[in-house]
Amino acid sequence: MSKTPAVIKTISEMREYTSRHSGKTIGFVPTMGYLHEGHTSLVARSVAENQITVVSIFVNPTQFGLNEDLDKYPRDLDRDLSLLSQYEVDVVFYPDHQAMYPENFKTFVEVDKLSNRYCGKSRPGHFRGVLTIVNKLVNIVTPHFMYMGEKDFQQIFILETMLKDLNMTTKIIRCPIIRETDGLAMSSRNTYLNKTERNNAKCLYFSLILAKELYLDGFNNVNFIKSQMTSLIYDNGGVTDYIAFVNDKTFTEESSISDDTRILLAVKIGNTRLIDNMKIGEK
Repeated sequence: MSKTPAVIKTISEMREYTSRHSGKTIGFVPTMGYLHEGHTSLVARSVAENQITVVSIFVNPTQFGLNEDLDKYPRDLDRDLSLLSQYEVDVVFYPDHQAMYPENFKTFVEVDKLSNRYCGKSRPGHFRGVLTIVNKLVNIVTPHFMYMGEKDFQQIFILETMLKDLNMTTKIIRCPIIRETDGLAMSSRNTYLNKTERNNAKCLYFSLILAKELYLDGFNNVNFIKSQMTSLIYDNGGVTDYIAFVNDKTFTEESSISDDTRILLAVKIGNTRLIDNMKIGEK
């Protein structure tokens, strides 16, 4: 049974809607649209766990850097609404640029230090844009829970820090990475890959599996494992942006690996930058 979600385009209407349903639990899934199974897994969980589910679709310009893919980022609202109708979503919040960033907009949110490492170093200003838009969306939608996939683990950690530091009551529900059958993490940017690049992109997942196998075989030296991962990626046509070993709970860098280590990586396949991660101790 399908249910076409209501589409709300203005901030005032969105606030009025959530105010009318203030006695109900509200789950929220922020997206940039062009939805895939990774997104719908978040949606399905929100629908199962809350009385109201709101999905936002907004391609946020402030998180794209110079020469990045803002203009070519895939967009198809009709496709997204058709997909969401299968999950009994209540509302799609679909604001325009002027609503979210009116003329003379001057206020941005940053998390000190965490925002300038890894993806933040490679994409200056990216997390400032993410933090600002999520802060605005949470203030507008006022959800109890926000559902986010672990594919961008750094993003989740930074957003959790923002919510805690700013005394916001919304709680992030971490959801597992959804992968294609060959292991590639689902992403809207996978559509940029040609056939050869798509085949080569499996190296991100395979390099993480290699790291886990080496750890299980008794190796825990970061530099050695990183070198093995880098070689595998290079042999499959990838260019490594970074490979980082961080503690899963504190996000601090680690010099030796334990069950609590999470490996983060960003790799360029052709002209497309892809990210992935894996916790070593997870089965």
